[in-house]
Amino acid sequence: MKDKVKVPLVLFGGSGNYASAFYANFTVTLSCITFLFSSTDKRKCGIVTVNITAVLLAENGRLRFIESITKRFAELTMAHKGEVKAIVTTVVPLPPQEEKELKKTLHEIIGQGKKVNLEQKIDPSILGGITVEFDKKVFDLSIKTRAQQMERFFGEPVHLRNV
Repeated sequence: MKDKVKVPLVLFGGSGNYASAFYANFTVTLSCITFLFSSTDKRKCGIVTVNITAVLLAENGRLRFIESITKRFAELTMAHKGEVKAIVTTVVPLPPQEEKELKKTLHEIIGQGKKVNLEQKIDPSILGGITVEFDKKVFDLSIKTRAQQMERFFGEPVHLRNV
């Protein structure tokens, strides 16, 4: 039955593999007991599944990766629910209206049926502008990056013969 579970997102690396295996096992366990137990018993079974996973990680010397695996598992559950996490970095917090407009724009890019979860980060080192990360894409419209690009452009010699 485990091989019939479709993991909603492909994750790579050790933590991705463990998170995917945990997701598949968790899904199978919950689907097998759904018709047998009350919702309180289902929560208990979920806790037992988590504990068994922690024991397996410990036995395999992978417990030190639990934080990374947990984050990757959260990515899988968000993907299952049709949610996309977008990290927005600015120098100052976005005003509510701009946040709303950004969410609307991201929703149009990501597609219908998806919910955008916006996480704001403040980073004065970008000097201004904005960076947006989602679905392994990065849109960097920061002043820092633009200045670095101009520096590289003007730092290289211009050959008029080739123009």
